[in-house]
Amino acid sequence: MEKSTHTASFFVVIIVILSLVVPSKGNARSQINKLTCSQQPVKNQTEFVSYFVGSMAQIATIVRTSLNGTAHSGTGPDSMYVLAQCYGDLTAEDCILCYAEARTVLPTCFPSNGARIYLDGCFMRNHNYSFFHEYTSPNDSVVCGNTTSKSGLFGASVKQAVGKAVMDASGNWDYFARESLVKVNVSVFVMAQCWRTLSPAECRACLDNASAALSTCLPWSEGRALNTGCFMRYSDTDFLNPIPVPSSSSNRGKVIAIVVSVVSCVAVFIVVLMIIGSIRKHRYIQKKRKGFYDAKKLVKMLNDSSLNFKYSTVEKATANWGECNKLGQGGFGTVYKGVLSDGREIAVKRLFFNNKFRVADFYNEVNMISSVEHKNLVRLLGCSCSGPESILIYEYLPNLSLDRFIFDETKGKTLNWPKRFEIIIGAAEGLVYLHENTKNRIIHRDIKAANILLDARLRAKIADFGLARSFQEDQSHISTAIAGTLGYMAPEYLAHGQLTEKADVYSFGVLLLEIVTGMENNKSKTTEYTDSLVSIAWKHFQKNTVEEIFDPNLLMHLYPNANYQKDVKKVVQVGFICTQEAPSLRPSMSVVLRMLVKDEPLPVPSNPPFIDEKTMELNDITKKLRYYNYRDDSSSIATVSHSHFFPR
Repeated sequence: MEKSTHTASFFVVIIVILSLVVPSKGNARSQINKLTCSQQPVKNQTEFVSYFVGSMAQIATIVRTSLNGTAHSGTGPDSMYVLAQCYGDLTAEDCILCYAEARTVLPTCFPSNGARIYLDGCFMRNHNYSFFHEYTSPNDSVVCGNTTSKSGLFGASVKQAVGKAVMDASGNWDYFARESLVKVNVSVFVMAQCWRTLSPAECRACLDNASAALSTCLPWSEGRALNTGCFMRYSDTDFLNPIPVPSSSSNRGKVIAIVVSVVSCVAVFIVVLMIIGSIRKHRYIQKKRKGFYDAKKLVKMLNDSSLNFKYSTVEKATANWGECNKLGQGGFGTVYKGVLSDGREIAVKRLFFNNKFRVADFYNEVNMISSVEHKNLVRLLGCSCSGPESILIYEYLPNLSLDRFIFDETKGKTLNWPKRFEIIIGAAEGLVYLHENTKNRIIHRDIKAANILLDARLRAKIADFGLARSFQEDQSHISTAIAGTLGYMAPEYLAHGQLTEKADVYSFGVLLLEIVTGMENNKSKTTEYTDSLVSIAWKHFQKNTVEEIFDPNLLMHLYPNANYQKDVKKVVQVGFICTQEAPSLRPSMSVVLRMLVKDEPLPVPSNPPFIDEKTMELNDITKKLRYYNYRDDSSSIATVSHSHFFPR
């Protein structure tokens, strides 16, 4: 019961966030009419989840460019067929919103092997067989509105409009029709939609059946026919959208698509949470990071896990740790590229530690990352602790990290403004997930350009959870030894070791300024004090001259496009809202995401920290950090680093 309550609350939060972030010109009509779950349970829960994830990923891509689509994954009794259909008067943007609502609710039917959901703007169904040509079934139903009883003239007008809609929809290429009859004291509005997988004859048969069902609703003022292959509705009020007009801004559609992607991944994650107890009985129990860890027990648990890789397998994949495969080195180890015998490319993090404290770090990272899945987080494939060192195996991302692009004059040209904005949104969505959408909220503690990896399509994935800390709902902060990278750490964390999710918000704000300017915040490694990027950018922000510090690689894209210039300045302002000195003034990451994608007035930020060297504690803090940074690693109580070629 408790899990169901939390899951329902989870859905509500996501829907509210989505409604705040995504603007819409029409009406997505995402009100749910009916959800029907199959009476048959799944056979193999592991296969079902895998196929469900695969099919939903296909559908998510299709819906962003079309009002309808089908997908299929897997074979056998738990194979997955999915159909999604938005009604013809919805814009592409409203279709995405309606689909997001359907996709969020559909997994609640688990462990049934099928489900269908009717909304006022779209329909979605999944099952373990191909149902694409079905148009009637015993599950067909009608929903009648009983608020107002209408006259006989209204009933005659409904039948006339419904009949015309049936004829038009079955003959139209998109199987959609809308009709309206407005007379003195009588108004009737009708919509008909068949699923595009039907033949014209099947569509006509479905609509004929639906129109007969609708007649049973008269003389009431509302009626909806929910058929296996079609949807019909009549009303005395105009519920139809204006005829869709293509959006003049491709950016807006992209932003909506990105936001909806995170909702899709969250819905899949919820399914996994619902069945994790039965399909992963040997999930590790995360322990608090204090006291003595029994290293032998940890090693045995990891060796027995399905995540475990043989050391010899990893060594062979990296050509015996060949120098040509070395990608870079971070604070906790060296990273290599590897190729497994099945052709999969992997990134291997070869960790430095050999003592009980670092075994605990290794266990924490494996346990934490293996329980987290999101499109904007680097996926952990496995680990190895059977050899002379401990190893983490990740998915390989060919474009490595963001810092290799934005801080490079040549590669920086690859990232125009739309692509940089997409990376910003992806990183923000990943942080929203870490902070709010997992069973145990996670603070990353080292958000920076070197820890934002880019896949083949230059999409952002957050890496390096070795410094992560989870915290419970009833804790306001965690007091801990400092860990992170100079230039990205929040002042309250530096001075007092107080860790909240607002520390990540601060780091994200610094990252925004770096993406816009192409300059590194902590570029200076000397002992002399120099202005940071935050300080420089703040002075320009106050003078309203931030365009003077924009990355030169962006200028060719910005000045011909006034909207781009406006968007970049907005990102700068959001960056300063995130880097305000007082943690209470910094918004949560979900609010930051809303600020980035929604067109609304932004608050005026207060001063970031460390602006006035004479009045701040920077000198004392800097001395302490340098002391920690240059101490022998085995005795240090903190991990503070500068930027790295590849994330830890």
